[in-house]
Amino acid sequence: MERMSNVECRMANEGGRMKGAWEYVQERAEEDWLIGSESGVFWELTNQAIAQLNLAKARSPHPPVIFLAESDPLHFLAKFTAACATDCHLFLCNTTWTDSEWAQVHALIQPSLIWNETTPHRPHFIAHMGFQETQLAIRHSQFAIPLICIPTGGSSGIIRFAMHTWDTLTASVAGFQQYFGVERIHSCCVLPLYHVSGLMQFLRSLTSGGKLALISHKTLESSPLPFDPADFFLSLVPTQLQRLLGSPILAHFKTILLGGAPAGSELLEQARRLNIPIAPTYGMTETASQVATVKPADFLQGITGCGQTLPHAQITIRNITTGRVLGVNQTGVVTIASASLALGYYPELFDDSAFSTDDLGWLDERGYLHIVGRQSDKIITGGENVFPAEVAAAILATGLVQDVGVIGVIDRQWGEAIAAVYVPIDTNLTVVMLKAALENRLSKFKLPKHWIAVEQLSRNAQGKLNRQELRRLVPTDSAK
Repeated sequence: MERMSNVECRMANEGGRMKGAWEYVQERAEEDWLIGSESGVFWELTNQAIAQLNLAKARSPHPPVIFLAESDPLHFLAKFTAACATDCHLFLCNTTWTDSEWAQVHALIQPSLIWNETTPHRPHFIAHMGFQETQLAIRHSQFAIPLICIPTGGSSGIIRFAMHTWDTLTASVAGFQQYFGVERIHSCCVLPLYHVSGLMQFLRSLTSGGKLALISHKTLESSPLPFDPADFFLSLVPTQLQRLLGSPILAHFKTILLGGAPAGSELLEQARRLNIPIAPTYGMTETASQVATVKPADFLQGITGCGQTLPHAQITIRNITTGRVLGVNQTGVVTIASASLALGYYPELFDDSAFSTDDLGWLDERGYLHIVGRQSDKIITGGENVFPAEVAAAILATGLVQDVGVIGVIDRQWGEAIAAVYVPIDTNLTVVMLKAALENRLSKFKLPKHWIAVEQLSRNAQGKLNRQELRRLVPTDSAK
């Protein structure tokens, strides 16, 4: 596949000139392209928001700095589009954040406008805020390009905003189009729009001339759908796929992008047996979603891993200590250069054009990416390195648990001990049975020393585990 240059995938086709949000507002205003919502209402809401923002810009020398905290998808997308079309700085927010999380982001940013009129539950200190000029808000003027800041890292307790622009986000769309060989991208979105996985589905459809279906997760379980899924891309996280395996509608989608969290091998095998066109993906908020993907045809043929690099990105594996680029089948730090790469974490810019991730992985002879685990999650027990993803995958492969989270906890004897918090399929399951099932799957030093059975694991909307909550469940330095 011919790789796109950064310039090519940041530019629209017409005359090599960048197309902005305002042009898409004008081009698509008469189209009925939203499924499950009224396109006319969407454009009416968008134009109202544009008028509001233009008034705000006329009153201040500085572009409005906006918190977008909308629970209603149509209002969220209309206001997102309006902010992009009027070159405002925009921060996407999760309406379910706790008061302490809201306080954290408010102290960092102090917006001049908070959009949350349709949010039923919101912290008291933002309930009545409208336009306001603050000294902290003025510092956003140091950024010549309007920012689209997407939250990341909430499950760790520290919320950061990856600073994107219209260009970085649309570069991701261009790479997606070329990789999958599609001009118009039709998307079915059941993921939260404040998160990069949901937002990019909207942008792919808006900027490619495609359709967007905004439906609930339950609608997928109770088909028929109000559109032909054969032409649509659907994005799911592993926990959603697990719940939907019994739905025959999945096999009819064009492609089902699967990401957000590691998927167990047994889940993927079940999907293959049901002929579901899964496309396992690797990406993150910092790269505006996926930069590597397994195509459905390869997945159904048994290909594993995260797939090939998309044409708008370049993935290299580097030595953890020296930073030297490693060869085929050598494990190191996954490093990404991409036209879709964020500028940095607000308000700091990245030092380099390439982003060193927290992930360890390797590239095989065909250029397919394989992820071993996260450096920060690595457990060192008795001098041995253990990655939770490998242990969790082995436990899931036994078929005895529905879900599992693996962490390291402080241990006086071993330095760290491996702990598994799991949801048993059968309430009669014992630790002895689990250990017996793992005997030929894991080396002895990789076997968990703590086993905690629970009814459900705490995961966010993207399927990622709340590791802080897991740690509270596991005793340290206790009897094994």
